[in-house]
Amino acid sequence: MPELPDLAVYLEAMGRRIDGQVLLGVRLGSPFVVRSVDPPMSSVHGKKVKELRRIGKRLVLGLEGELFIVIHLMVAGRLHWKPVGAKLAGRAALAAFDFPDGTLTLTEVSTKKRASIHVVKGEAALAQFSRGGLEVMSATLAQFRERLVLESHTLKRTLTDPRLFSAIGNAYSDEILHRARLSPVKLSRTLNDDEVSRLYDAVRVVLTEWTHILSKEAGDDFPEKVTAFRPQMAVHGRYKQPCPVCGSPVQRIVHAENETNYCATCQTGGKLLADRSLSRLLKEDWPKTLEELEEYVASRGTSR
Repeated sequence: MPELPDLAVYLEAMGRRIDGQVLLGVRLGSPFVVRSVDPPMSSVHGKKVKELRRIGKRLVLGLEGELFIVIHLMVAGRLHWKPVGAKLAGRAALAAFDFPDGTLTLTEVSTKKRASIHVVKGEAALAQFSRGGLEVMSATLAQFRERLVLESHTLKRTLTDPRLFSAIGNAYSDEILHRARLSPVKLSRTLNDDEVSRLYDAVRVVLTEWTHILSKEAGDDFPEKVTAFRPQMAVHGRYKQPCPVCGSPVQRIVHAENETNYCATCQTGGKLLADRSLSRLLKEDWPKTLEELEEYVASRGTSR
């Protein structure tokens, strides 16, 4: 799912192309992508774009007449900039927003159609999309600490909870926790002052760095390589690859459709975090440290 850096770069690219432009019309490849009925989609036709903003992980096009188009990309939704009148072709094509100089299209390459579009009128109606998460880039350390200890959960869960923090997801939470040298399963209320400060700094530095990297990568083009897996990342999506800091193999915890990547040496004092499925299978044979893991892998290789 696109997170804060990806969404910031989308907004930057959209701003250069459609801010102040008239939305000539909206074409739908799938009527199911629109999740609102009043006002109707036709009400935005002919309206000028007055602003672009983000609410959590949602992108908002503010139009004349206090109308707002709210786009939630979810996991597989992506935006593209195409020539004027570009056709909506294939099952992935969900919608096209036509402007005088080009067409903004929404696609979703997934069998699970989760991306959505809402049209609402007025700030009060728009506010319903806010989950209440803190905008960390503008928050003070005190505000960050207050939000961090609001509930007692693992740091991974806390950072990715949209009610607590805005627009941080699975990928960048891994990078943030690695930068802060903190275990993803450490409880939020157990952090000391130094750890809270490290985490606060890591959040702001990682998100700023990656926004700059993605912006530079896109340049003047519209961002087309929006993905949660990038070779420059330290741990996310890099299972078994060497940690760029210490060289230890990156580890992972798999849960449902998500996985958490971490470095045992940098973040957990060399301790391996139990993968729910594997630890249940291996029980007392589950390796507790990197050394035990290496011995386990070696023994498996020998037995073969």
